[in-house]
Amino acid sequence: MAATHDRPVSLSTRAELDDLVASHDRVLVEFHTEGCGKCAAMEPVLSGVARSTDAVVATMNPRDDPQLIDEYDVRSVPKLLLFVDGDLAGTREDGVLSVGEVQEFVAESG
Repeated sequence: MAATHDRPVSLSTRAELDDLVASHDRVLVEFHTEGCGKCAAMEPVLSGVARSTDAVVATMNPRDDPQLIDEYDVRSVPKLLLFVDGDLAGTREDGVLSVGEVQEFVAESG
């Protein structure tokens, strides 16, 4: 799967998520929902992170696959999940973050 590193990749199924995580060393996923203002505010941040880190950045609405909500304990959005070498290395669920804060999360986790 060829992922573009300069902008987030949009995922819609668990299989796409699993494939992306399996094929890259470091993957940052943002769970979001339609109409979420904080999620929309994260879009330029995620684009900046995609351009400035070695992580592949992806976005996904967990409502597309409701089992993900329970599996990753999604209580609020946006929720960031960082996968390193195929394993969940960290999560952030604290609203809108700056590019620097997300870069630090990507660099320090795992």
